[in-house]
Amino acid sequence: MKITKQQAQQIAYYTFVAFAAVGFGAALFYAGYHVGTTNPQSIVIENVVNAETGGQLTTDFKTFWEAWSVLKNEHLKGGEAQDLDLLYGAIRGLTNSLDDPHTIFLPPEDSKKFEEDVTGNFGGIGAEIGVRDDQLVVIAPLKDNPAEKVGLKAGDKILAVNGDSTQGLDVNEAVKKIRGEIGTEVSLTIFRDGWDQTRDFKIVRANIQVPTLDWEPIERGTKKIAHVKLYSFNQNAPFLFYKTILAAFLGKSDAIVLDLRNNPGGFLEVAVNLAGWFLDKGSVVVSEKFRSGEEIVFRANGTGALKEVPTVILVNKGSASASEILAGALRDHLDIKLVGNQTFGKGTVQELRPLSDNSKIKLTIANWVLPDGGIIEEEGLKPDYEVEVKEGDPTPDPQLEKAIEVLLEQMK
Repeated sequence: MKITKQQAQQIAYYTFVAFAAVGFGAALFYAGYHVGTTNPQSIVIENVVNAETGGQLTTDFKTFWEAWSVLKNEHLKGGEAQDLDLLYGAIRGLTNSLDDPHTIFLPPEDSKKFEEDVTGNFGGIGAEIGVRDDQLVVIAPLKDNPAEKVGLKAGDKILAVNGDSTQGLDVNEAVKKIRGEIGTEVSLTIFRDGWDQTRDFKIVRANIQVPTLDWEPIERGTKKIAHVKLYSFNQNAPFLFYKTILAAFLGKSDAIVLDLRNNPGGFLEVAVNLAGWFLDKGSVVVSEKFRSGEEIVFRANGTGALKEVPTVILVNKGSASASEILAGALRDHLDIKLVGNQTFGKGTVQELRPLSDNSKIKLTIANWVLPDGGIIEEEGLKPDYEVEVKEGDPTPDPQLEKAIEVLLEQMK
């Protein structure tokens, strides 16, 4: 269906402006549009409805419709192009123009897959992925899942999926390529810092189970240390952490190594809950700061039962989001030392905004701000003790050994 005569006149407003400019005050309203008056033209766009923006704009959309017309009418494949595909491509361009890898457009089908992913059970390789410096990377392989079993590590750069370059892919597009039917194989071309060349990893897709927590007691002389490994800030974490702490201290543990390595995050409220084990009630855990300047402050609401227990936190490149919030808050308030590598730097808040056709925009709306005012995004957290893990290192886990060394020194 063609647009109405009235809409055509609106699209061709340059012609109108040339005549209306003589009217009182018209020059003020149409300031910025004078360039088009020298070559007025009408562009008729078919099958367009709801063209209104719903708000005042200062940008001339004539160029957009010119581009639409050229592509549809003159491109070699323009006759085959679906209007909906062009529209979604334009929306992707809008989100990409913000240069924020966390803000993405999800068409209806992708939106449904995204909702399946966040439930915790899905088909794939079992790795959190993201974008850093315009490069697709592994944030963290999930424990006991295919990515970890074949040897992928936090920080690995994913250069290709099944031979197709990942350059320019956003996270959602990459996930679509990596996911697939359970039992099928996907090939990732990986480059890791320190390698001379890329390597291909063939990974069999599986039903992914997101792990939560496990722990083990460690004895050093007369001291007992609870090594608590938290893999995800999911809804099960608070109760499992409670059970772990109860078991550890019934076993006479003297100290805690809280291991957040390769923990890509999860629910903010879980990080705040766990912080309450260490911080006095009412202590600031993190704030969300919005573009308006408004802040929402999240405060500890626990007993602070562990605030006097010697604690060290292990972090690495795979520690992101809620991991960085918890680690940063405990260091800011209690001077708890961090051991390992600099964290990933995922410090912004995203929200899903539905659109009218069941598509969605995952939108960055705020920064996370730590109690001392520090911003996590991109910078991450620098550990107090930097310890590299090198392939072939005779010490099975040098970062854990350093954490134990720091604790033993504190307990002297």
